[in-house]
Amino acid sequence: MVRSFDAIKNTEDDLSKSERTRGEILSAAAHLFRHEGFYATTMRDIAQKSRIEAGSIYYHFESKDKILSEVLDIGVRELYEKVSAIVRLAKIPDFRKTFAILIETHLTFLLADSDFTSANIRNYPMLSDEARAPHRELRAAYAEVWSSFLKDAERAGHLRSDISITAIRQFVLSAMNWTVEWYDVDRYPVSVLSDRMSKLILDGMCTRHKANTEGQKTSAAIPVQAAKSITKAANTRAEILRAAACVLRDNGYKATTLRQIATEADMKAGSVYYHFKSKEEIVNEVLNAGLSDLLSGVSAAVEEFHKPYDHHARIATAIWTHLHFLFKASEFTSANIRSYGMLPKHFRERHRKIRHEYGRLWDRVLREAQQDDAIRSDIKIVPLRQVMLGALNWTVEWFDPNKAEKQGYLSLPEFSDMLIRLLLEGICDRDNASCATQTGI
Repeated sequence: MVRSFDAIKNTEDDLSKSERTRGEILSAAAHLFRHEGFYATTMRDIAQKSRIEAGSIYYHFESKDKILSEVLDIGVRELYEKVSAIVRLAKIPDFRKTFAILIETHLTFLLADSDFTSANIRNYPMLSDEARAPHRELRAAYAEVWSSFLKDAERAGHLRSDISITAIRQFVLSAMNWTVEWYDVDRYPVSVLSDRMSKLILDGMCTRHKANTEGQKTSAAIPVQAAKSITKAANTRAEILRAAACVLRDNGYKATTLRQIATEADMKAGSVYYHFKSKEEIVNEVLNAGLSDLLSGVSAAVEEFHKPYDHHARIATAIWTHLHFLFKASEFTSANIRSYGMLPKHFRERHRKIRHEYGRLWDRVLREAQQDDAIRSDIKIVPLRQVMLGALNWTVEWFDPNKAEKQGYLSLPEFSDMLIRLLLEGICDRDNASCATQTGI
């Protein structure tokens, strides 16, 4: 049967309205996933932000998981297409210029232009393997665009050849991705951050071609020893906290339940209440322990040095210790780092003081090095510390020290030494005149 023009027009109008509503739902979900987290967001929340009836959302999406899948895909696909186009048009003699454009593009999508990209970066690490699976191919394709660009740069002599392209790529992406946890685009434009970050990544922080870290100390980074408890109740309480740290580290705050904690601790769920009143109380102690461990550990490592300071070795020791606590010494530290971005605001406020104290420790170490001309005078200390710690913290999402025995994988000490070299010396081959430019950060 041939439909009338009016019938066809009405159908097209209906489809257009449906697609518009669908897009509004996805945009609302991306915003909520970015700021509140996937697990903390409900279908009702998404419907309310989309300004539709709660039940109507199921006409467009059968579940929150389906919405998430589309949000994740859009978040990487838009960025992948833009970066791919830049790389295709790039000319290797303009390596530094192209690298800066790529950095600004990634950061602009992540921090300013796309809730989808930010939602992807913030939520993907906490998802199950099943939820990640459909998106691995596209994420790998995006990583390959960066690898291809960096390999061409290495062949042209712009990049150092003593560190693998894969490691350099991961280092660059790590430094950028962690910015979602700290950069405030309302205070400073993305262009300011991208300019400083690209120069720091390219040239490193030290004043010389090679950083002298021979005096680095690793003995100061001693694994945290749990205090010996004198009662059975105290031992059980400590075990619950350890179990909670593991669950929080792997699942995030919202997805962590008392039942999961009890299972990890090999006890009945009801028994947890004998020791703690709520999940919030447990998480609060875990987070506090993670920051306290990190602050005390790095402080002790820094205090191993005495004036006149061997600044490069001192900074290297602090970096080594930070990574040691993140991966080996304290499951509480890795739980804090991985879950912090998706914590409720009142939780973050509660622990802001000790986080600032840790930041001030690093600022003092870096500023003293700058005053003695061990790191470049054109670097601003606070942005340097934020970018540096961001690059270190994001490594929990991709580095696995348990694979050290496999061919091609690094041990934690080897990995730490590599990151120290990259942060101090940069990714460039400074003997290549076209890559040796150092300008203000």
